[in-house]
Amino acid sequence: MNRASRWCRALPLLAVFMATAFIRPVNAHAEPGLVTPQQRLEAPDFELSGLDGKKLRLQDYRGQLVLLNFWATFCVPCREEMPQLEALWKSFKDKGFTVIAIATDRGNAKEVKRFVQETALTFPVVLDPDGKVRNNYEIIGLPTTYLIGRDGRFHGRIIGARDWNNEAAVNMIRELLAK
Repeated sequence: MNRASRWCRALPLLAVFMATAFIRPVNAHAEPGLVTPQQRLEAPDFELSGLDGKKLRLQDYRGQLVLLNFWATFCVPCREEMPQLEALWKSFKDKGFTVIAIATDRGNAKEVKRFVQETALTFPVVLDPDGKVRNNYEIIGLPTTYLIGRDGRFHGRIIGARDWNNEAAVNMIRELLAK
């Protein structure tokens, strides 16, 4: 089955997921664009390799608030929000918060590593070269960010780039950490 056929077969499932899983906007004090699930389902676990070759599993971060960001080096808005994610990470990493960036560049680990070094990112960056995790999380646009609670369940999803250092975003992270 070719890629187009698989995509066409997946569209109805994707539409059902999108319509039922994430349809309620979060409260007005939070970052615009965060969509919360009707039911807080558990985030699918995954194991991916970091740029250093070490394996990272989402399950290893249970007990922390996780900002899971799907991005690519060819995505300009993704590249632009990375320094903001770094600043957010530095502000809250000692309070039970982590950022995990999943690079969806297929077979371009060198470019990902170069970008991470140039921008001095210190949060975990892992590679999803075959797109399995991206597909499992039903990513339809980049960047896409999931917020996953300390209990391993989804708090919400944001599609598109955001200003992660504005007051609303910072307050949203504070509120979620306080839960």
